[in-house]
Amino acid sequence: MHLNAAEKKQFRAIGHDLKPVVTVADKGLTEGVVNETLRALHDHELIKIKFVVGDRALKQQLITELCQQTEAELIQTIGNMALIYKPAKKPHPMLSNVMTPPS
Repeated sequence: MHLNAAEKKQFRAIGHDLKPVVTVADKGLTEGVVNETLRALHDHELIKIKFVVGDRALKQQLITELCQQTEAELIQTIGNMALIYKPAKKPHPMLSNVMTPPS
């Protein structure tokens, strides 16, 4: 999956108002974190994740690993937040952040 610049720009605009639905902390990428991320991606397609780790390099490594494990594409990182996207096979119009952006 490869998104062009216009799609990423649109997703960044949608993601601006999103709240983080998953938090990655000291224990790193546990099975529970990966499963919750997959569930959230399945429901919402575009999600924000908060990383509460002290080291910048570790944070970037965790973001990369999470995107690989979930087969999601990184849209943007700002501070401790990462915005990732994975299209749903059958998106639910009422849950998808892409189909019905939050008001």
